[in-house]
Amino acid sequence: MMVNKVVFDGQPLTIEDICLIARQQADIELSQQAEFVTRIDKGALFIDTLLREEGFVYGVTTGYGDSCTVSIPLDLVEELPKHLYTFHGCGLGNHFDASTTRTILAVRLTSLARGFSGVRYKLLQQLAELLQQDILPLIPQEGSVGASGDLTPLSYVAAVLAGEREVIYQGDRLLTQAVFAHLNIEPLILKPKEGLAIMNGTAVMTGIACLAYQRAEYLSRLTTRITSLASVALKGNAYHFDEQLFSVKPHPGQNRVAERLRSDLQLTEDAPRHDTRLQDRYSLRCAPHIIGVLEDSLPWLRQFIENELNSANDNPIIDAEGEHVLHGGHFYGGHIAFAMDSLKTAVANLADLMDRQMAQLMDTKFNHGLPANLSGATAEQAIINHGFKAVQIAVSAWTAEALKLTMPASVFSRSTECHNQDKVSMGTIAARDCIRILELTEQVAAAALLAVVQGVELRGNVNALSPALQNTVEQLHQHSPFLKTDRALEQELRFILELIRKQHWNLYD
Repeated sequence: MMVNKVVFDGQPLTIEDICLIARQQADIELSQQAEFVTRIDKGALFIDTLLREEGFVYGVTTGYGDSCTVSIPLDLVEELPKHLYTFHGCGLGNHFDASTTRTILAVRLTSLARGFSGVRYKLLQQLAELLQQDILPLIPQEGSVGASGDLTPLSYVAAVLAGEREVIYQGDRLLTQAVFAHLNIEPLILKPKEGLAIMNGTAVMTGIACLAYQRAEYLSRLTTRITSLASVALKGNAYHFDEQLFSVKPHPGQNRVAERLRSDLQLTEDAPRHDTRLQDRYSLRCAPHIIGVLEDSLPWLRQFIENELNSANDNPIIDAEGEHVLHGGHFYGGHIAFAMDSLKTAVANLADLMDRQMAQLMDTKFNHGLPANLSGATAEQAIINHGFKAVQIAVSAWTAEALKLTMPASVFSRSTECHNQDKVSMGTIAARDCIRILELTEQVAAAALLAVVQGVELRGNVNALSPALQNTVEQLHQHSPFLKTDRALEQELRFILELIRKQHWNLYD
């Protein structure tokens, strides 16, 4: 039974709310408060009034984009929304997975619930119904430049609300019409402005950004724990994380990472200050500074993402109270584009850090007495066993791919749509790049976790570790035992990767 509930009532939601919906860990409720229903419907009624008075409204009595100079006769206005989602049905590439699709629906519903989009409450009910019944539009990932909103991918949401195209329902790919008939859901005939209101926003990039934020936040903690274990395995100098040392460079996130490392390594203020090795290599000594960049970015990343999440971001904005139609560019996804371009760089640096730590662990020139490639084989078996040699090669490959993808997408704006959309955000591409870098960095983390635990066990005396580190070692060995002789590690890596993506390890609560 779910204990979480997310209510769509026009009030701000959080990244965590959206991610709970993505994982189906929250009940979804659309407010039925009379005041809320009236406020939403008032926008649609204002549009109807303007139509009766033959008012000029972009996308209602005109064509779209560069075609805004084309006046639409009133007898054709009702057909315009269907044409909008129909001609945008040209997406390609892989389809978004179920969790991402849920975020897209939830983010669009959040924005429309602000009450500035000129849609009926009935449309919000239909969107909520898709989430409650887990009817997921089949949305191709490619085709948005992130200005004028995520038009092409969101056209698949609009079409599904109208009973068209395809959905994933109970694990099967089905025609929307068939699912609606089975569940007695009546397809919507979209009213003027409603097709534009659904499609002309930043829901796709923002939904992805919510998921990316949570994954990155967890990776920061996991990379810190891996660094602690790497320090133990490499006989590192724990005083590199000294509290007094870090007090003179007061980045709060960086200091938080150092504090976590001190806790893991049981470094206290009254501990004797001596170490046989004065300075470790940078991938140990500078780990708080590297991970700290991400930690210190999280607050402003949250601000960017949640401000976009809780905004009215289509065009035009309908101020039904003041009876204004406000034409602008709120569909522009620049803040999400910058957030995702920045986040993917910070995350790729985590992959690079763990790759360098692993290289130290493997190499007898740098690992301070550990066997080559962390092999656990002994006696004559040692010469034919290769431990983590191939895993380290794979880690380098995943890291290189992650680093390659850090080129900012936002600098590749393309003028399109007859130069109406002449400067675009590329926010959806930036967000998709960020997810791919997260996937690769999680793969690096899975391999690095196996390797550092192997290194710690090769040192011996696991019982002397802090309770937190002992717990991580014990939990890992429930799924991947000590590597004594060579074995194919793919399935173990895949399993550990799934645990990481489920945030299995409780880190630094």
